[in-house]
Amino acid sequence: MRNRSHRWRAALAATAAAALLGTAACDADGGSSAPSGTAGARPSPRPTPVWDRSPDSMAAVGDSITRGFDACSVLSDCPEVSWATGSDPGVGSLAVRLLGTAGAAERSWNYAVTGARMADLPGQMERAVARKPELVTVMAGANDACRSSASAMTPVADFRAEFQEAMDTLRRALPRTQVYVSSVPDLKRLWSQGRGNPLGKQVWKLGICPSMLGDADSLGSAATLRRGQVQDRVKAYNQVLREVCAKDRRCRFDGNAVFDYRFGTDQLSHWDWFHPSRDGQARLAEIAYRTVTARNPVT
Repeated sequence: MRNRSHRWRAALAATAAAALLGTAACDADGGSSAPSGTAGARPSPRPTPVWDRSPDSMAAVGDSITRGFDACSVLSDCPEVSWATGSDPGVGSLAVRLLGTAGAAERSWNYAVTGARMADLPGQMERAVARKPELVTVMAGANDACRSSASAMTPVADFRAEFQEAMDTLRRALPRTQVYVSSVPDLKRLWSQGRGNPLGKQVWKLGICPSMLGDADSLGSAATLRRGQVQDRVKAYNQVLREVCAKDRRCRFDGNAVFDYRFGTDQLSHWDWFHPSRDGQARLAEIAYRTVTARNPVT
């Protein structure tokens, strides 16, 4: 009985050893992983980061600011100085900073349109989607506040729905493309900086942002109330941009950096004293680059 029990235990030990050897052989062939903590254990692959700080292509959507309007000549686009995709070395556009000069020329596209409002953004986004960019920049909303009167400004609810539609248009086609969203500039500050220039005020009369710039010299109660309404609407738009962007893990809002930037006369067009000059475009490019390449998003 003792010998039979001894033989049974020996057979069981041999079977266990064979199974262990078989497992080791399977690991050598790549069929399964070695036990944790052993010399043959493979390191777990690092997860791909949600945000790529060096995208390889980009497209821009938005309005006249992204087209470089009035930066080079009066009432004209000048896309070569665009903060987003321009080639002017004095600006150092976001595309040039991310892709290099040659890369920016080959792999960046500007679909912004002077005069565009948020309602136009879904259509621009459709055009951008066709290029399959790894990054899309958004700067829109100023023209929703710059209307013939304060009462004609885009309602906040409509603005939200239109921006969400633009984001949905992008996400249906390109779920992994990143989005940089700029805040709307402080239009009241632009009025306060430019109102002292006679030439600029003459250009304003041609129809540039009447809700804010109309009757530019008036400090009466009606004009002050109107400008305050425009200012409040811009702040509401920026809150919408923040909230919609926050729902998308591949979207970064600038944290109101553009709104908070204290544009001075050097940063304003010397044609209309309202749109960014070359220097102003360079400041916008710096803000965008800082946001896109930050290790963590702005909160």
